[in-house]
Amino acid sequence: MKSLVAIVGRPNVGKSTFFNRLVQRRDAIVDAIAGVTRDRHYGHSEWIGKHFNIVDTGGYVQGSEDIFEGEIRKQVEAALTECDAILFLVDVEDGITHDDKEIAAILRRQDKPVVLVANKVDNHQRAADAAEFYTLGLGEPICMSSINGSGTGEVLDALVQHIPDTPEGEGTEDPWDGLPKLAIVGRPNVGKSSLTNALFEEEKSIVTDIAGTTRDTVNAHFNKFGMEFILLDTAGLRKKGKVNQDLEFYSNMRSIRTIEESDVCILVIDATQGFESQDLSILNVIEKNHKGLVILVNKWDLVEKDHKSMDEYKKLILERTKPFVDIPVIFTSAITKQRVLKGIEEAMDVYKRRSSRITTSKLNDEMLPVVKHMPPPIYKGKEVKIKYITQLPTHYPQFVYFCNLPQYVKEPYYRYVENQMRKHYDFTGVPMEIYFRKK
Repeated sequence: MKSLVAIVGRPNVGKSTFFNRLVQRRDAIVDAIAGVTRDRHYGHSEWIGKHFNIVDTGGYVQGSEDIFEGEIRKQVEAALTECDAILFLVDVEDGITHDDKEIAAILRRQDKPVVLVANKVDNHQRAADAAEFYTLGLGEPICMSSINGSGTGEVLDALVQHIPDTPEGEGTEDPWDGLPKLAIVGRPNVGKSSLTNALFEEEKSIVTDIAGTTRDTVNAHFNKFGMEFILLDTAGLRKKGKVNQDLEFYSNMRSIRTIEESDVCILVIDATQGFESQDLSILNVIEKNHKGLVILVNKWDLVEKDHKSMDEYKKLILERTKPFVDIPVIFTSAITKQRVLKGIEEAMDVYKRRSSRITTSKLNDEMLPVVKHMPPPIYKGKEVKIKYITQLPTHYPQFVYFCNLPQYVKEPYYRYVENQMRKHYDFTGVPMEIYFRKK
């Protein structure tokens, strides 16, 4: 297993900028405002043939009563516990602060290698100023500028001395590549992070009563109960008209990108608020990107109900999602952990259905009689004859019906064919596309 390197430091010293440079992607949100990063954020990097994982952490502030800073401290402490080596970033512009001293004291008690990095060093004067960090008792500070990349090589040279060689046969690719990616999406404050924590039975994501607590997408590797996948906890998606801050805009963009990169989306709605227009907008984004879909109705424990409540609630939801109504709906509670695992099992089943293949012979044997029994309506005196059906080799179900006059096939018949296919084959939770092409 690859070594894990934690990037730690007080707020606004450039940890996320350096993280993005190492993973060569803009995965972590970067802003001049202190305290942007809150949850642990994982990535993968390589230097001179050595491969390692990286975890970006929030800014560590000692003794603060702020609810977020208290939760961030817990996340940083968790990262320090699980890591094998530590990159401690300090800011040469501000010099040594009280928080730097507190963090240095914690790191000196750790039985793990620490590389001290003086960030924001982009001229000779600042390189000279970095000498004061010797007093932290963590060895020689290595000068670097994470924003322009100068000094990055020296930092990595020092880091890889503490990292064992990559075992032979372990590829250069991300070890999580090829695993199903399940994204938890929804409006702010519907319980997405609480569901993640309930599933892992530990605090993978920070949870508060304040909407918008999660900013970056939080990725976590799940490998229990015979299931292995990557769970992606996203920031809440708000209506465009209500996004009036840069941070919210970038959080929204990260969430949408996560939907695009995922295999199955778990759309979480608040049982106490019902299925709202923003939920429908998110569902449309999922369907447009042809991702698998499971709807989780969270906070079900807060709803007064009887034996008919589930059926009635589900009927109301599917009434709003028409014409795509072949969607699994699971009623859960992150607090009581009721049916949380069932929701994930359903998502994994959707993943399998989304990647399933139907042989051409089976399609023609079973679907050709159906479309011949109910052919497309005659248009301008012309009869459309469907002769052959096949599935395209794509990541999601796409089927081509070859016929003589595809231009005369109208939208209602597309719906009819899709409905017939869903009756014959199990594509619950999976958007599909039907094409009519000239033979």
